[in-house]
Amino acid sequence: MNTITIRRPDDWHVHLRDGDVLTGVTPYTARVFGRAIVMPNLVPPVTTAAMADDYRRRIMAAVPAGSGFTPLMTCYLTDSTSPVDVADGHAAGIFTAAKLYPAGATTNSASGVTAIRNIYPVLEVMQRIGMVLCVHGEVTDPEIDIFDREAVFIDRVLAPLLRDMPGLRVVMEHATTSQAVQFVEGAGDNIAATITPQHLHINRNAMLVGGIRPHAYCLPVAKREEHRQALRRAATGGSGKFFLGTDSAPHAKHMKESGCGCAGIFNAPHALESYLTVFDQEDALDRFERFASLAGPAFYRLPVNEGTITLVRSEQPVPQVLDAAGTTIVPFHAGETIGWKILSMN
Repeated sequence: MNTITIRRPDDWHVHLRDGDVLTGVTPYTARVFGRAIVMPNLVPPVTTAAMADDYRRRIMAAVPAGSGFTPLMTCYLTDSTSPVDVADGHAAGIFTAAKLYPAGATTNSASGVTAIRNIYPVLEVMQRIGMVLCVHGEVTDPEIDIFDREAVFIDRVLAPLLRDMPGLRVVMEHATTSQAVQFVEGAGDNIAATITPQHLHINRNAMLVGGIRPHAYCLPVAKREEHRQALRRAATGGSGKFFLGTDSAPHAKHMKESGCGCAGIFNAPHALESYLTVFDQEDALDRFERFASLAGPAFYRLPVNEGTITLVRSEQPVPQVLDAAGTTIVPFHAGETIGWKILSMN
């Protein structure tokens, strides 16, 4: 198969930032994806419906005319989040989901939740109205090894939460471990997970072998090869429980290459081609549309996109750096050649 045509996909986890960087990176996502779940970890974070509505307007100002792209907004949960504001924002079509960041888990998460029971009143309302909870699934206890934080989160936080609220609809974002795959596969239809392109392509050697490589550093960090293989099986296996979520997270090149480099991989420019490469390698091209275009809308109870996108087997070089409205950013696969490229979009 040298060409493949699928329904226009969606990105169910993306960081678009704000200001000039927002202007520079949004066109990459809007060019390919019909919709995207936009993460709320700005400074200050997007904690209310009014702030989300304002942020959506800024995003739309950066969307190229005629792209047909729709940002789907999320509420940044804190210990003091108002259940009424979340419910009203959802009813008004402002909030599609809410995001749980354990305090200190990742970029701009200092205002996140310090203990899961602090937000039980919000989660109980979300369970009642069917609103999706997007979860950054890592504990932040300093005694827990960073490579174990996802598995410990499942045991300590997520599994007990779902015993207390079995009807809560949860997406475990950017799953990175075999434990996450097993948990999602064994849970009910109200539990799903997104998988990033980087966690399908790299293991922790990419960060550590041959020197510290900051452009392969993201959170959650890439794990052992056994976990990467489990993710590849999950993504390409045809299950509707796993779907596309890039976690594209742009940072300036000098911020990644500093003495304390930022966590995040900017994959939006070639995300679809990167995913498709994995499906090609796994002899699963016939399952790509479900992962990229169908499973996500089904879980979020949204219609699939009307348009289509066609990709062709053809070598495509990825530049070493990109300019995002004045900010130099290193993209995922920088300096490499990808074997697929977008041919047309209708």
